[in-house]
Amino acid sequence: MKVMRTHLSLLFAAALLLFGVSSQAQIAVVGDGGPGPVKAQHLTAEMVTLAPSISPGGTLQAGLVLTMEEKWHVYWINAGDSGQAPKVEWTLPAGITAGPMQFAPPTRLPLGPLMDFGYEDTAAFPMLLTASPDLKPGTVHLDAKVSWLVCREVCIPGKAHMGLDLKIAPNSPAGQPIGALGAAINALPKPLPASDKFTVTGGANEFVFTLLTKDDTSDVEFYPFDQDQIQNAAEQSFERIPGGFRLRVKRSPDLTKLPSEMHGLLRLNDKLAYEFTAPVVAGEVPQAAGAAQNGSASKLTAFSAIGLALLGGAILNLMPCVFPVLFLKGLALVQSSGEERSRMRAHGLVYTLGILVSFWIIVAILLILRAGGSQAGWGFQLQSPTFIAVLASFLFLFALSLAGQFDLGLSLTSAGGSLAKKEGLTGSFFTGVLATVVATPCTAPLMGAAVGFALAQPPLITFAVFTALGVGLALPYLLLTFQPSWTRLLPRPGAWMEVLKQLTSVPLFITVVGLVWVYGSLYSSSVSDSVDHIARLLFGLLILAIAGWALGRWPAKTGSAIAATLLCAVALAVPLVQPNRDPLVWQPYSQATLDQARAAGHPVFIDFTAAWCLSCQVNEKAVLRSADVERQLSAGKVTLLRADWTHEDPEITKQLAAVGRSGVPTYVLYPGKQDSKADVLPELLTKSLVLDAIERDTK
Repeated sequence: MKVMRTHLSLLFAAALLLFGVSSQAQIAVVGDGGPGPVKAQHLTAEMVTLAPSISPGGTLQAGLVLTMEEKWHVYWINAGDSGQAPKVEWTLPAGITAGPMQFAPPTRLPLGPLMDFGYEDTAAFPMLLTASPDLKPGTVHLDAKVSWLVCREVCIPGKAHMGLDLKIAPNSPAGQPIGALGAAINALPKPLPASDKFTVTGGANEFVFTLLTKDDTSDVEFYPFDQDQIQNAAEQSFERIPGGFRLRVKRSPDLTKLPSEMHGLLRLNDKLAYEFTAPVVAGEVPQAAGAAQNGSASKLTAFSAIGLALLGGAILNLMPCVFPVLFLKGLALVQSSGEERSRMRAHGLVYTLGILVSFWIIVAILLILRAGGSQAGWGFQLQSPTFIAVLASFLFLFALSLAGQFDLGLSLTSAGGSLAKKEGLTGSFFTGVLATVVATPCTAPLMGAAVGFALAQPPLITFAVFTALGVGLALPYLLLTFQPSWTRLLPRPGAWMEVLKQLTSVPLFITVVGLVWVYGSLYSSSVSDSVDHIARLLFGLLILAIAGWALGRWPAKTGSAIAATLLCAVALAVPLVQPNRDPLVWQPYSQATLDQARAAGHPVFIDFTAAWCLSCQVNEKAVLRSADVERQLSAGKVTLLRADWTHEDPEITKQLAAVGRSGVPTYVLYPGKQDSKADVLPELLTKSLVLDAIERDTK
C-alpha cells in the first residue's frame, strides 16, 4: 500500500502540473468513515465497542485500538522526551456523548540518552459513550477523525477517518471486558486507596514517593502526567521500607521551582497502577536503613556522620592534594621549635580558623544554590572549567616551586620561617584557606557517606558535619602546635628537608594531571573539542613553567617578578579566554530558499525534524551539534535549512515525498552542482557518516 500511495501521489502531482493547477501535499487520510479496521503505515487502526448496542440512558465502553508492526510504538498522554499521543475528534449524533480518551499505564521506551513513554504491539484507548434517556430505538452512526504518531527509528504521523454503527436498544448488555479494549479497561489506573498512606517529597535533586501499602510492589515505576518534571531516562531507585516502599526519581534540571502538587501514575506491577494528585512537600529524605542502593549511608545518624567526617578530614591530609601543604607546615614547626609556645598555638588556631571559614563559606553557597532549586552538590566548583583551570595552574606553579625550579616563598602557603612575625598569622589563615581549596579534588575513604548524609539534612546538621570535616583536616597541625614536643620525633633540620620537599612536588604534579583530565571531560561534546581545550590548558602550563624559570634564573629581581606576573596572566588567559565560535545559522525551510541556494551553487543540508520525534532529538544532540560536524559544515559553506514538521506543513510533506520519504527524521544533503541528485542519509546518524557525506558532496 505504501508503494501504491507513493505512485498515486506522483501521478496526481504530475497531473496537477500538467494542467497548471497548484496543489499542496497533505498527510494521507486512510478510511472512509465507515466501521471496521483501516490499514495505515506500520499500524492498523479500528474503533470498537464492548457490545453492539447501547440502552437509552445507558453507557457503553468504546475505544480506539492500534495494532503496530513489530518494534513500532505509539505514545502515552505524556510522551516523555518527545512524541505525541493519539487524538480522536468525534462527530456524534444527537443524544450520544463521548468521554475523554483514557490511557492505560505505558512502558518506558529508551532511545539513546532519551526516554519515551508509550506502547508497543497493541494499544487500546477507552472512551465512555453515554446515551440520552429519550433516544429512540434504531441505528446511529458515530464518525471519528483519528490522528496518531507511530515511531521506530523514524516517526510517521498518520490520520484516519473511521466510524461506528451503533444500535439503540432497551436493556442492552454492557458487554464483557475482553480483547485489547477489555485489557486496557482492566489496566486503567485506579485512585489510591484511602487506607494507604502516600507522600511526595521534593528535594534539590530528586522526588521521593513514599507509599505504605499491602499491594504487591514487584515492578514499581513512576510516570508524570506533566512534562519537564523528572529526568525521564534516569534510573528510578526502589527501596523497601516497613509497610511499603519508596521510589526515588531524578528531578528534571529544567524544573527550577518545585511544583505545589504532583499529578502522576505509579505502576506497582503489570496489573495494578494508581493515579494520584498529591501535594509536594519540600525536603530531603535520607535512604532507608538496609536500602540496597546505599546501605552504608542509610544507617548513619547525625553523631556517626560527624564522627566519620572528623576521621575523613584527618585522612584528607594524606591525599596528594593536601599533603604538601601539611608537610610545609611541619617544616615550619621544625624550623621554629624555639618560638614561644603561645605563638605556635596561635598559628595552629588561626590555621584551623582559615579551614573552617572556607568550609562554612562553601557550604553556605551550596545551601543557597540548592534552596534556589539548583542541582549543585559537594564539589560543585569542580563543574566550573574556570575553577579547574585556575586550580590546576596554581598547583602546577606550586609544584614547580617545591621541585626547586624557583623559591615561591613559603609565606604564600605557610608561615615558613616567620612564625615570630606578626604577619605570620595572616599567612597561617590563608594556608588554611589553601588547604581547603586543594582538598576539593580529593575524597577520603570515609567522607562519601558523611557528606551524602549531611547534604540531605537540615542546615544546622549540615554545618555541624562539615565543621567536623574541617576540624579533622586541621587536626594534625593543630595537635603539633599544642604539643610541640612531638616535633622531636621528626629528624633534625638538614639537607633531607630540601630533598623531601622536592619529592612532595610529585603528588601535586599527579593532581594536576587529574585536573587536566577533568577539565577536558567538561568539554566532552566531541573528542576533538575535548582535546582542543586540554591542549590550551597544557600550553598555559608551559607558559607557567617559563615564568617559573624566569623567577629561578633571576631570583628576587623586580624585572623577573614583573615578567613572571605577566606570563602568569597570559598562561591563565590561554585556557580561559575561548575563541568565539560563530554558531551555525539554520534557516526555516522553504522551497524558495532551497531553490535560491542551489541556484547560487551552494550545497544545502536539510534537517527534516519535529519536536515529537525522539530520533530527531538524539541525532541533533549527538551528531548535528557536535563540534566536528559543525566545523565541517561551516568549512564546506553549506546552507542549513530546518524543516520543522511538528505541526503539519504541506510544503514539507511535499518535499519529503520528493525525496522518497514519508516521516522524520530525514536528512538530505544537496551537492553544490544544480544537476546533482539529493543525497538522502539514514534515519539514525553517526558523526562519521555525516562527515563523509559532507566531504563527498562539497567537493
